[in-house]
Amino acid sequence: MTKNIVTIGGSSSKNSINKILAEYAGGLLKNAKLTKVDLNDFEMPLFSVDVEAEKGYSKGVLTLNEIFENADGFVISLAEHNGAYSAAFKNAFDWLSRIEGKVWRNKPMLLLSTSPGIRGGKSVLEIALGKFPYMGANIIGSMSFPLFNENFKEGEIVNSDLKENLQNLVDEFENAL
Repeated sequence: MTKNIVTIGGSSSKNSINKILAEYAGGLLKNAKLTKVDLNDFEMPLFSVDVEAEKGYSKGVLTLNEIFENADGFVISLAEHNGAYSAAFKNAFDWLSRIEGKVWRNKPMLLLSTSPGIRGGKSVLEIALGKFPYMGANIIGSMSFPLFNENFKEGEIVNSDLKENLQNLVDEFENAL
């Protein structure tokens, strides 16, 4: 049975390397339909309890929440901005948590991060590994992918160790679905 896997690059960058990595990893799954989420496609105001009280949830938040509800699993790759989540990801995460506290609905998740640097977004990955389980994440595996521009070229991972590590995580994730 084909599984509906939501991929998200935790950035609003039009050329997000995290979106590329999440979709690449999702594409390694054998029996999955990918729902590729681009945070730019979901308009939502900056989160505030005052905005929520005055205007409720935007169409973008409600649509994204429905996508999460219909997912069988998630492949997330988080961008790191000053050691933490990007503002776009954090805003969507905050809004979604107001509709459903268990944002990730206890569904299997492959959690990744990447950056052009040597640490590969390791700081934001550590934050998410600590926080996401409280928000309903069933994290099957995680990986920080360093030096994206050197290790990913022409749509492929060129570093054999990283490629093997990611494939092993994808296989574990697929078995958990």
